[in-house]
Amino acid sequence: MMKDKEALRRKIGQLMVCGFKAERPEQVSKEMETLITEWYVGGVILFGRNIGTTQDVLKLTTKLQQLAKEAGHERPLLICIDQENGVVRRLGEGTTIFPGAMCLGATNQERYAYEVGKATGIELKALGINWNLAPTVDVNNNPYNPVISVRSYGEDPQSVARFGQATMRGMQEAGVITTLKHFPGHGDTHVDSHLDLPQIDYSLDRLKEVELVPFKQCIQAGADTVMTAHIDFPALEPQGRPATLSQSIVTGLLRETLGFDGVVTTDCMEMKAIADTVGTPQGALQAIQAGVDLVMISHLPTLQKEAIQTIEEALLQGECSQARIDEAYRRVKRLKETYLSWEDITDTFTLSVPSTVGCQDHEVLAHDVYEQGVTLVKGEHHLPLNPSSEVTGYRTLVVYPENSYLTWVEDERFSNHTLGAEVQRVDPQASVHILSAEPTLLEIEDVLDEAAHYDTVIVGTLTAGQRSSQAELVQKLCQLDNVQVAVMAMRSPYDLAHFPNVDIYIATYEFTNPALRVATDILYGRKKAKGTMPVTIPKF
Repeated sequence: MMKDKEALRRKIGQLMVCGFKAERPEQVSKEMETLITEWYVGGVILFGRNIGTTQDVLKLTTKLQQLAKEAGHERPLLICIDQENGVVRRLGEGTTIFPGAMCLGATNQERYAYEVGKATGIELKALGINWNLAPTVDVNNNPYNPVISVRSYGEDPQSVARFGQATMRGMQEAGVITTLKHFPGHGDTHVDSHLDLPQIDYSLDRLKEVELVPFKQCIQAGADTVMTAHIDFPALEPQGRPATLSQSIVTGLLRETLGFDGVVTTDCMEMKAIADTVGTPQGALQAIQAGVDLVMISHLPTLQKEAIQTIEEALLQGECSQARIDEAYRRVKRLKETYLSWEDITDTFTLSVPSTVGCQDHEVLAHDVYEQGVTLVKGEHHLPLNPSSEVTGYRTLVVYPENSYLTWVEDERFSNHTLGAEVQRVDPQASVHILSAEPTLLEIEDVLDEAAHYDTVIVGTLTAGQRSSQAELVQKLCQLDNVQVAVMAMRSPYDLAHFPNVDIYIATYEFTNPALRVATDILYGRKKAKGTMPVTIPKF
């Protein structure tokens, strides 16, 4: 009996993906060690808290795999990460900063998606990370989407499908497992499922025309895994269950209608759309019952263990069938057999990080894509900007908010941006004025008083539509006499809708340093803008 129970726990453990926090990035927590060695958890998700230097990352992933091997795991651990690039990335020091999805979409060249996908995969694989939670193939057709936005390739389903396939193919060729997310589509929501349960009221016919197009085409092209969305689709699930917990969506739509026989994984089950409704442990069980193969619980060890026990107890009580567990286990095992081998795992910590990580070729590729993607939307006839000069008397002011506005999936380690420094690199005498993330009325008045003495004001915005005072600042700057206003949208390209009268508007789609550098060079005539907008700016 004990032997049977251990065999059962080994199978259930292989259906779990757990995260952890340790005192140092290269360490494995005691709780995670126990989950691997005693609960046979077969998947690990890494966050920024687990990422130090590249050497630290390699040490960490090697230690995780050694624990699994010593505990008798049949195959290596799945070790995953959110390395979408752009605004959602986890790797830091020593790795290449690659452009995110919407910047890639703005190049209108799918080959770049393939090349960036492959280069990203090469760096991940070199650090012992074998599964990337990307690409995001949500179609962002809602300008007010608070959580997808620039994580999408754009608003056209066919274009998203093509770029998604190219990215997926590149990562797969590098030997990294890919993930299509967030099924059946998170692009037309106005609520972040980290915070609440969004609802999409479209019919199945509309979903087939838009949201499902990239998923269908990428599945046909050989998708490895699909991540479900914690979203309510009444047309697909009349009981009001989130897609993650819906048998009609996971088994009916994804498996039977779209023909996907790969691994289905949940998004994190601690997100409030699940945690504040059915609860994380019960949600884990319901997800398995719905047809999911991997359950992701990213943070709390108590919930991770409770979820395993809940599934185990349901199986023993007949509330969950052995066949369902076996089916999920077979899919996970097949995925591991396809991509993972103990021969690829070293037994020593003396490894050096491969030279491909952060290499010059990858830096050149990233720079080329930024040059092709950053988009001048308005104001070409106002360019190039004149540099500030005591001789000519021309004066430039740079104004931008601190970047404390991050969605839950973004990493606060990368929240800082370098707009002021980038402008001063080209225009050393330019003045810089940094504001609060949401400027107060007093701050706005101070900027207006200061700006009246300048010829050009460069304003950096960060999703101004969701920060009304940012939009108010730009609107009032545009009313000043004899002051040229250039807006650099450092995140959402939709900001232009809130101040259509601005003189110059340039979209970088992200606040990464390389993107801001290219945009600055465009403003000052050092480079020509080449990107095209992959989304439509709404009119009010």
